[in-house]
Amino acid sequence: MHTSEQAMPTISWQHFEQTDIRVGTIVEATEFPEARKPAYKLLIDLGPMGMKRSSAQITKHYTLNDLPGKQVLCVTNLGNKQIGKYMSEVLVTGFADENGDIVLAQPAGPVPNGSKLI
Repeated sequence: MHTSEQAMPTISWQHFEQTDIRVGTIVEATEFPEARKPAYKLLIDLGPMGMKRSSAQITKHYTLNDLPGKQVLCVTNLGNKQIGKYMSEVLVTGFADENGDIVLAQPAGPVPNGSKLI
């Protein structure tokens, strides 16, 4: 894991463009008791890309009631990841706080679901 003190290798602009980061709105959040680390199951509306599922370890800063309606940034082209019996389809992004707990990455204002980070 890289920290802010460690420089990441330089990548090309074309390499960055291959990462598909889109905004979506969380429409449903449920408990994920089978997860090894505390997490929620999320259903995210990505507009033209449809509804996608994700698992997110965000239980320290968010309750299940906090999440529906929040827009989040998702990496959509990493492929599916099996997490126990759950298939995560997108990676919800965030930042670790001083305790290592995740704070969601969100747009500063509302944007259409499915909008690509540019």
